[in-house]
Amino acid sequence: MADNPLLFLKRHPDYLRYFIGMIPIQFGAQIEAITIAWQVYHIARETRSIEESAFMVGMVGLCQFVPMFALTLFAGTLADRVSRKAIVLWALLAEGIGVAILTLLSLQTSPQLTHIFLIAALFGAARAFLSPAASALVPMLVSRTDMPKAISFSTTVWMTAVIVGPFIGGLLIASSIATAYGVTALTYILGVVMVTAIKSNTTPERQEGHPLTLVREGLVYVWENKVVFGAISLDLFAVLLGGATALLPAFATDILNVGPMGNALLRMGPAVGGLLMSGYLTLFPIKRAAGVKMFLGVFAFGLATIVFAYSRSMPLSLLALAILGAGDMISVNVRQTLIQIVTPDHMRGRVSAVSGMFISGSNELGEFESGVLSRFIGPVAAAAFGGIGTIIVTGGWAWMFPALRKADRLDSMHHD
Repeated sequence: MADNPLLFLKRHPDYLRYFIGMIPIQFGAQIEAITIAWQVYHIARETRSIEESAFMVGMVGLCQFVPMFALTLFAGTLADRVSRKAIVLWALLAEGIGVAILTLLSLQTSPQLTHIFLIAALFGAARAFLSPAASALVPMLVSRTDMPKAISFSTTVWMTAVIVGPFIGGLLIASSIATAYGVTALTYILGVVMVTAIKSNTTPERQEGHPLTLVREGLVYVWENKVVFGAISLDLFAVLLGGATALLPAFATDILNVGPMGNALLRMGPAVGGLLMSGYLTLFPIKRAAGVKMFLGVFAFGLATIVFAYSRSMPLSLLALAILGAGDMISVNVRQTLIQIVTPDHMRGRVSAVSGMFISGSNELGEFESGVLSRFIGPVAAAAFGGIGTIIVTGGWAWMFPALRKADRLDSMHHD
């Protein structure tokens, strides 16, 4: 019988505080993402072609990826040495300040793309610290047996934000870009207040040794644990190749001709499927054949990306994106549960950092890759190429990582 979500939250009051704090943050992040992509595309479109404008949106991803890649491993080591709550708070404050600056820039008559790219780099740096600290914080707020439930619960809320956030963002953008950014800044303030209220001790047992030694230990652990390495790297290449987020403004504006609200609906599409799947997994977690189901989820992600690329019907495009999101959610749920359960607590910050560098970084780098391809072959071919690449990677990883493919019961796995 499915556990009552309210009883779960009552058992873990600090997780409830964290959860409530993350709700506005997740909404704000989605509004911020759709706004910055729309703003950059349309600033560029004033003087550039469709292909070049899509490339400029991809540049936002590159600006976020570079500092994230440079700082993530250090950030993971820090998350294994100091208060994870403090790191989360400072990272959220940095993002909030960045959004406030974007609000002011958007009040100018002609905002400069260079300035927006610099703020995007600040977001990347902040998320380099936020991702491993937040991932490693959750296991300190819930019991081990409730970890799969906590991850599914958090993911469900995230997917809800991914659905509603772009819709709200579309409405706010229709009002003004500055309004969209201003509302986002308020969401960060609300989130910081709730995270501050967490009472648990969130400082891990101190890890002795030079920071570079600790970084090396994290990398070695991931490399030697083939289940963890396979899960992380599979998602890396799938998202890197299949990420069509940077192309959505081009599809909405010049291919499907559906305008800013249509762009918001496209952005919401993957989240609709993801939310339905996440809600199902929250009530009925994966119990058997977890590895096979992860591979099937990634395969569905790639196939749906190809359908989206060639669709000229808004309903079909939305359906393809929903299937894409559902497949991705299966992969995310299995991967996150695997990593948190099989990794010992003193390693979670560093392992989460490696995962974050692979996964979160691949989102931004995937946007850049899609933008570069679009510059040369157009957005349709770029999206199709990504979907085909994802399917090829799925087959290759299923062959190269048999331990991941054969992973069965998540609740029976243990760390080495």
